[in-house]
Amino acid sequence: MGSGIESQTMNPIDISPEQFRRLSERIMEIATDYLKGMDSRGIPPEGRGSELENIYRTPLPETGLGEEACSGLADIALHCRAQNGRFFGYVLGSGEPAAAAADLLCSVLNQNVTAWRSAPAAVTIERTVVDWLAQAVACQNFHGVLTGGGSAANLMGLAMAREAKCPANERGVRAGIALAVYASSEVHMSITKAIALLGIGRDNLRLIPVDDSFRMDPEPLENAIRRDKKRGITPLAVVATAGTVNTGAIDPLPQIAGIASKYGTWLHVDGAYGALGAIAAPQKFQGLALADSISLDPHKWLYQPIDCGCLLYRDDRAARRAFANSGDYVRTLNDDPIEGYAVFEESIELSRRFRALKLWFSLRYHGFNSLRESIEKDLSHALRLGNSIKGEPELELLAPIELSAVCFRYIGNRSLTDVELNRLNLDILRRVIERGHVYLSNATLKSRFCLRACIVNHRTTNSDIDSVPKEVLAAAREVM
Repeated sequence: MGSGIESQTMNPIDISPEQFRRLSERIMEIATDYLKGMDSRGIPPEGRGSELENIYRTPLPETGLGEEACSGLADIALHCRAQNGRFFGYVLGSGEPAAAAADLLCSVLNQNVTAWRSAPAAVTIERTVVDWLAQAVACQNFHGVLTGGGSAANLMGLAMAREAKCPANERGVRAGIALAVYASSEVHMSITKAIALLGIGRDNLRLIPVDDSFRMDPEPLENAIRRDKKRGITPLAVVATAGTVNTGAIDPLPQIAGIASKYGTWLHVDGAYGALGAIAAPQKFQGLALADSISLDPHKWLYQPIDCGCLLYRDDRAARRAFANSGDYVRTLNDDPIEGYAVFEESIELSRRFRALKLWFSLRYHGFNSLRESIEKDLSHALRLGNSIKGEPELELLAPIELSAVCFRYIGNRSLTDVELNRLNLDILRRVIERGHVYLSNATLKSRFCLRACIVNHRTTNSDIDSVPKEVLAAAREVM
């Protein structure tokens, strides 16, 4: 039995509730200062790579600094990229602050969302949020789990496809069985990774041509499936995209679903970027509910702090066939349909953070209609930018604007070749980012290098949008 002195001594890494209050207040001050100054600062962070290495690549600290360590947090904020209203890079949601505040509580509660018995409130809230997401994209009868992002959701969706169409969990993919997966030439890189990780093989991904709007062409898709069947190759899955990463194109989902059904293939929809756009523009996503599985990313177009992805699936039995493999030590020992529920039976993860809390709080705080209005503004901002580009003789729009991605380039007086324009626009992009007022990313469409603005940003205003052509033209003058 330990001594009385030992039992009363605080663990060296514990802090009192009052210390926690002071610490969290200081952290909130830093976060608030960051938000206050976000719009007035340049988007690229301060410091070159070598400078950051000198600041942060330090020896392991043996003795703690206590609350003085907070000064390091303030410095980190200065060295982070600012996601103000003029950040249009990649497909990166803007991390709305109400959800971020709730994320602190998530870490303090430290729930491991493996099963109802280990995290009753967290599991109940996650199941509620998943139902809300399914309802939001008109897939009311789907089940699902939250994931770290679209890459994990796409991997899980294709794992379900493999186990449904060619079971391999017990004995592996059988020798002599050839499988094929079909997707458009605009498919996201996570699909290629998933096919490799699942043992299907990258060589067995059939890239289907796209039309002039960068949408998968159904006729070549069906032809490819027919050819494979004649050669004895099993068509495993078709991956349609609801919002391609380059242009936001939405594949013709009803036609693709009809082909998948005709040939008995699994239909997975990669909706990580675009499918939540159905909240504001449901007419664009007809046929989404015909999928077997769908990936979504609330940390993109519901503006949630990373990480918050989701996989929806029509049949929860298919999820359990793919992922259920429990050791005795995690058996739930309960047959109640609520209290016996185990998330890990429908997911590749066992340890899982309370991802649902921030989204649940964000939806309750703002209301679903406010998020719908914000997505509508993103869509209208993209059209506004597109119209500005069309009205500027020195700029050229390179793809239709389906959602909120705008691909364009500088063409000047139209005297340069495509090869010369590719080099010039790369230099312009670098200069735009160096100037720090606007952040764009890039894409390549039909061998043409594009400047790309993707607007999934609740902070963006009309004036932010109007500054994009001006910045590009100013950067072009400087590099030329």
